Amino acid sequence: MVEFSDYIVFADESGDHGLEAFSASFPVFVLAFTLVNKAAYVGSIVPSLQQLKLDFFGHDQVVLHERDIRRQQHPFGFLRTDATLRDRFLERLNETVAAAEFELVCSVIHKERLKARYATPWNPYEIALLFCMERVRERLLALGQRGRKVHVIFESRGKAEDASLVSAFRRLATTHSGWGFKKVDFSVCEWEPLIVPKSVNSSGLQLADLAARPVGLHSMRPSQSNRAFDVLRPKLKALKAFP
Repeated sequence: MVEFSDYIVFADESGDHGLEAFSASFPVFVLAFTLVNKAAYVGSIVPSLQQLKLDFFGHDQVVLHERDIRRQQHPFGFLRTDATLRDRFLERLNETVAAAEFELVCSVIHKERLKARYATPWNPYEIALLFCMERVRERLLALGQRGRKVHVIFESRGKAEDASLVSAFRRLATTHSGWGFKKVDFSVCEWEPLIVPKSVNSSGLQLADLAARPVGLHSMRPSQSNRAFDVLRPKLKALKAFP
């Protein structure tokens, strides 16, 4: 019987991974991996996020999506209309994320630099995926997970994108992959990607989503005040900015 890892990985992204167009305000692609101990996940992380939702919305079907919160869109319209409630919610959200036991591994691809340096660069998503998998592999080995099956959960982006992601993931996970001269043996663990719709309302995916953009903003402007990144900083085990 397969021995499952004591840890599970949730992955989310921020920014467009295409190289044809660049957002002036966010010209990077960010991939965030949250590495979570399963006992902590079911024992404290999920209950705390559920309690947050129950306290502020009266039900637990809300998805904590960073973009919707930042833009104060439904169901977060109250952030625009009630300053007191907004402050309470954001403070509680920061406290909940700060208390959650997870490790964060991120890769930030600066697309303009990538395109300027390489005539035919790899897809930014695949570069970020490789870097994140390398760092998570190191952590899993350090945590005694050699030979175990680890699930990496991604949010569905559509049939074509999902198929492309799974193909790239399996190609990395089943070969000695690497960038340039460095080759990494990912076979030390058994990697299993799982693509799920946003509607599953995964607490782990929501943590990854909340982390991705603040990390990207920090990489772009490290001296700028960034409260969300300050909350995440103690959890950050690896941050790879490339090039």
